[in-house]
Amino acid sequence: MRKAIFPGSFDPITLGHFDIIKRALPLFDEIVIAIGINAEKKYMFSLEDRKKFIEDSFKNEPKVSVVTYEGLTIELCHKLGAQFILRGLRNPADFEFEKAIAHTNRQLSEIETVFLLTAIDTSHISSSIVRDVIRNGGDYTILVPESVKIK
Repeated sequence: MRKAIFPGSFDPITLGHFDIIKRALPLFDEIVIAIGINAEKKYMFSLEDRKKFIEDSFKNEPKVSVVTYEGLTIELCHKLGAQFILRGLRNPADFEFEKAIAHTNRQLSEIETVFLLTAIDTSHISSSIVRDVIRNGGDYTILVPESVKIK
């Protein structure tokens, strides 16, 4: 069974994240979207909201589940029996950053990182851009799945 962990803060999930997950479905038997908890980070959306946004986005996809976690992603992989970490790449800066993490994870474990390039129509979207649009009253709905709603 090919199981992948797709880690991130998902504050909030974007159409870029959504696209990567949808395109990865044929590659894996199961994808676990793992929302990392970092006590040092200030989030716009609560952990419960972020989890609900993702669960609602994939409610009709049995191969996708959502968990929250603290600590190293490779430890979560071991705990859940996942052999792969799934990551999306938007640009060369993402690649350099993710490459260093992937090499470190590989050095610490047998976990392979699988990279998918973002689709051209979503490669400009990041959670930080979405948060900025929201803070400034812009139309964020064109950047996120329908499940992302501001209360």
